[in-house]
Amino acid sequence: MFLRTVLALCLSASAATADVSVVIHYLRQDIEQPPVLSNLDPIPEDLGLRGAELALKENTTTGRFLGQTYTMEVTHVPPGGDLPAAARSALALTDLIVLDAPAEALLAVADLPEAANALIFNASAPDDSLRGADCRANLLHSLPSNAMRTDALAQFLVQRRWDDLALIAGTHPDDIAFADALHGSLTKFGLRLRSEKTWAFDADMRRTASQEVPLFTQDLRDHDILLIADEIHDFGRYIAYNTWDPRPVAGSEGLVPVTWSHVVEQWGAAQLQSRFDKLADRPMRSRDYAAWAAVRSIGEAVTRTGSGDTAALRTFLLGPDFELAGFKGRPMSYRNWNGQLRQPIPLVTDRALVAQAPLEGFLHQTSELDTLGQDRPESACTAF
Repeated sequence: MFLRTVLALCLSASAATADVSVVIHYLRQDIEQPPVLSNLDPIPEDLGLRGAELALKENTTTGRFLGQTYTMEVTHVPPGGDLPAAARSALALTDLIVLDAPAEALLAVADLPEAANALIFNASAPDDSLRGADCRANLLHSLPSNAMRTDALAQFLVQRRWDDLALIAGTHPDDIAFADALHGSLTKFGLRLRSEKTWAFDADMRRTASQEVPLFTQDLRDHDILLIADEIHDFGRYIAYNTWDPRPVAGSEGLVPVTWSHVVEQWGAAQLQSRFDKLADRPMRSRDYAAWAAVRSIGEAVTRTGSGDTAALRTFLLGPDFELAGFKGRPMSYRNWNGQLRQPIPLVTDRALVAQAPLEGFLHQTSELDTLGQDRPESACTAF
């Protein structure tokens, strides 16, 4: 399927010119991971980077027919290291940056004078503020926002008529941000949160979950499903099957809205999974996909415009003619009011794709994908 796509691109790229050289810099700020109760799911050291490498190979395959060459520089900044200095060095070589860093660090890079004319892709930070009041004109987002994920889950709950909800949220900033997004999505789709509790235990849940969780959940008001906000994957794994009332769980555990999962197999996704597994010797994860989408977006824009000029690429990426085949069933494009990549959100368990949002019946005057996350009238972004 990928080769057929390559041939189609080559035939349609009449505007392409030869001898276009594209340099991309993958810049990552390593961070100290917070301690969690279980180490069963270690975070791969090459998370994100492998997705960018796969996309570079695919761009190179296309570019070989069109006289376009792609190279990628990689910089890892250790925890506490000087990311702005690394960014300045990267920007001295290229204006095309794929950035894997927390929100505050992303903004520090985007606000550098050297980055004023750059095109930076956020491939790791889901913060809604980056798509809202803290947006930057030189910053596009290939990773979905928290609100996109929680809107996808809310659509599923509406469709199933699971109207009465309870929420358990952790205390890490990522947990709090996801819980805030859940609150917004429930309000947006007319759902009701009947009970909410904060998980602040530090007990060894591997041994005491069967005693602690029933007591903790005993006073939750009657609910159809229990929502979990545990984005660092600390306590959530111990909630299912231990609650006082037998209820399904969703959010950070159970039924999870994700950017990508190995259980997505339709729409050519199995072929993408196979190519990634051959490269990385592990399944593709959400941050891998976001980095892949960022680098492929650059490749698609270069192919369609025949140019490596950053300003021309940005204009095309935010224009009506850009589409990225993302192996999720719908063409993906960037919102020209905040730089977010529109994309479907799979709702998955560990072993199956349950649904994919936007779900049937959720309509929009422009794109049904804009029912996920901040729509234009809701956006506080003024940079675009």
